[in-house]
Formats: sequence, C-alpha cells, structure tokens
Amino acid sequence: MKTISHNARAGESKSALRWWALVVLALAQFLVVLDASIVNIALPTLGTELQMNTTALSWVITAYVLPFGGLLLLGGRLADRYGHRNIFIAGVAGFVITSAAAGLAASGTWLLAARAIQGVSAALLAPAALALVTKLFTEPQDRAKALGIWGAVAGIGSAAGVLLGGVLTSSFGWPAVFFVNVPVGLLVIAAIPALVGKDSPGESKPIDLPGAITVTGGIVALVAALSEAEHGGWTSPVVLSLTVAAIVLLAAFVMIEKRSKDPLVPFSIFRNKSVLGGNLALLLIGGAVTGLFFALSVYMQQVLHYNAMTAGLTQLPLAGALVVIAGIVPGFIKSIGTRWTLAVSLGLFAIGLIWLSMAPSDAAFVADLLGPTIVIGVGLGGAFVAGTELAVHGVDDRDAGLASGLVNTSQQVGGAVGIAILATLAATRTDGLLSDGKESLQALTGGFSWVFLGAAIFAVAGALIVIAVVRPSVSNKVIDQPITKKERVNPQ
Repeated sequence: MKTISHNARAGESKSALRWWALVVLALAQFLVVLDASIVNIALPTLGTELQMNTTALSWVITAYVLPFGGLLLLGGRLADRYGHRNIFIAGVAGFVITSAAAGLAASGTWLLAARAIQGVSAALLAPAALALVTKLFTEPQDRAKALGIWGAVAGIGSAAGVLLGGVLTSSFGWPAVFFVNVPVGLLVIAAIPALVGKDSPGESKPIDLPGAITVTGGIVALVAALSEAEHGGWTSPVVLSLTVAAIVLLAAFVMIEKRSKDPLVPFSIFRNKSVLGGNLALLLIGGAVTGLFFALSVYMQQVLHYNAMTAGLTQLPLAGALVVIAGIVPGFIKSIGTRWTLAVSLGLFAIGLIWLSMAPSDAAFVADLLGPTIVIGVGLGGAFVAGTELAVHGVDDRDAGLASGLVNTSQQVGGAVGIAILATLAATRTDGLLSDGKESLQALTGGFSWVFLGAAIFAVAGALIVIAVVRPSVSNKVIDQPITKKERVNPQ
C-alpha cells in the first residue's frame, strides 16, 4: 500500500493553506478596489439624505482617493518595517471600523472624515496584502497562478462596483454600500492569523519621515490637482497652485531620498528594469481603466438610457472574460515570458477600446458593445496579471512592501491622471460637436468615443514602454523566460 510521509502531508497542508490565504488576501483587496467605485451609484441618494451639494458629493470619492494614493508608499515601508501580516491586519481593522462609521454617518462632515480614514486604512492593507502574496508564492508557476487570481480580483472589483452599488442602494439604501465591507472584513481578520504565519519585523531602521511627508504631500497635491481639473479646468488658480505644490514637494522628496542613509524609496530599486517597466505600464493601465469605466458607465446611462442595474449587468461579459483569461495567462507567461505577455495583452486591450469607440448613439448591446467589451476583458485580464508580475519581479523580501506600494501607487496616480486627461478630451469633443450643430446624444457619443481612443493610446504606450525598457540582458533576461527562484534580483 502506498503511504504518504509526514513531511509530504505537511507540505501538502502548507500548500493548501497558501491558496486559502490567497483567497482571504484577495478578498480584502477586492474590498479596496470595489470601494473606489461602488459608492458612485449611491451618491444621488446619499446627497439628498445628508443634504450634500454636487461639490460636497465629489469629495465623498476624493476624500478616500487622496489619502489612499498618497500614503501607499509609506504603508508599504511600514509593512516592511513592522511585519506584513501585522500591518495588513491593522489596515483591515481600520477599514472595517471606518466603513461602519461611514454607513452610520448622520452628516456630510461625518461621512467625509470616515472616508478619509478609510483611505488611510486601505493604504496600509493594500501593499501589505500584495507583499504577503509574493512571499507566500515564490515558485514561478505558483506565483503566476496566484497573481492571475489577484489580477482577476482587481479587474472584477473595478467592473462590479456599478452593479453592486445599484443592487445595494436600491434594495437597502445608501449605507449598505459601506456596511457590506464590515462582515467581509471581520471574516478576513478572523481567518488570516490561521493561514499566514507571523512574519518577522524588518531591520530596526528609523522611518524616513522627511521623505514620507514630502512624497505623501506631493502625491496628494498631484491627485487633488488632477481631480480638480475635471471641474475647474487646467488653468484655474486652485489647479495651478496644487500643481506647483506637487512639483515642489516631489522635487524635495527626490533630493531628500538621494541624501538619506535609509530612504523611504531607495531609487536603486529602479535599476531592476522589470520593476521600472512594470510600474510605468501599470501607471498607464490605471489611467486607461479609470477612463474606460467612467465613460462606459455614463455612456450607457446618459446616451443609451440604461438604468444603473442594467448598466452594471452589461459589464458582466467583460468581467467574465477577464476572469477566464486571468486563469490562462500563467501558461502564456511560461511560454513567451512576462514581457511579451504584457505587451500582447495591452495590444488586445487597445484593439477592444478602438472597436468600442465606433459604437453609435443608438448602439445595440449585442451588435455594438458585446464584442469589444469581451476583447477588452481579455486584454485587461492579461495586463493586470503580467503587469503585476513584472513590477514585483526580482525584488528582495525586505523590499516586498515597498514594491507592492509602488504597484498600487502607480495604478492610483495613473487613474487620477487618466480621468483628468480623458474627461477633458470628452468635454472638448462634445462641446465642439454641439457647436457644429450636432444633437446632444451624438455630441455626447463623440466625446465618449474620444475617451475610448485616448485610453487605447495609453494602452499602446504601455506596450511600447514595456518592450523598450524591459530589454533582455544579463540582469533581467529572465523576463522573457520562466522565472526561477535562484535568478531573483536584489536591486539594492
């Protein structure tokens, strides 16, 4: 009779726990991604009940995005310093508490304060979660599969926000979009200690506070400037002031980091060309995705007159394609390498966006929208997985939190840049068509068409950057080959 040794059983048990840990970590990441979009559908109802005007309502989103995007690098470094599991649990606990507080909000001020602290909590948990995934899965095939699931979760979270927001708001009221985070977060907190061992804190080095303050302030000012540009225009005094502040603070950050003995972001990490190329690609992917879902949701509701529920349901094929391809991508990575998998995926993403830009003002879903959204889902699935794999490739465990913080920061800043640029393109095109005597629906459709084309340019630029920056060489030749553990690169 064939028997299984104790060590074999222990190894199988450990392997199974890793995958269950991935499920729990991905669930927490799903909440972070979902929360950036699920609130949008609830805003009109929320504004009426809490007596918040349009400007105040925009801050319901901005109050979350600003601290989230600004503190990600610090959150990643704190995870490296104090332990990835510790910071992850702290972040999830904060996210649960502030989600409950937001759902119980009796005034606009209360809600905005809760949203801001919710963003801080997300900035702690997101980089720590991805760092734990990269530490749990070090073998190339397993890591590719794990990041495939991770990428699918990120894409589904972006696509599911509209659908879940509509269902929860119409069925249970606006507080439900916040309360839904509470039971899921509590489940994560209860499960993670049993699935992920306590990791040792990093070296006892002081946190680079000057670097943390300047980079956080710079990113917050940049994101705020880009967000305000959507409403006030690029030449408004507020936008110009915020832009100058961002430039000054980020320049100061660079100078501080170059002189610091223990920098928050050691720039030597970017000598790893996969990290550099992967983050540049994710920056552009973030911009394209944010513009895509913004334009697609508004186009379906304002031009095609879909209700919120129908608009959400029509994005299910996109999400489905993304999930399926995310499971297949690891095989492509093994065959043709991460670099080319990402470049091809971004090419498919661009093709789907160009096809979508041709949709008319009276589009039929099956004839005009189904095909391009499926192609977009396929491209996005591959891009999320390969882009994340590239951006954390070869990073030493002691910098896993930093690398994960860079991944999330690239996506967040890219999203802010993308929506500001693409929304301006849409408004310019729409105004021009109205001036030419076009009907309002045709003018709106023309504006959204430019958003899709602009997002396609982002995707193509990402593919070209990856091919140009991540060149096969002695130090990163593995990018075009299956990744092996002993070939990992320490960028320090």
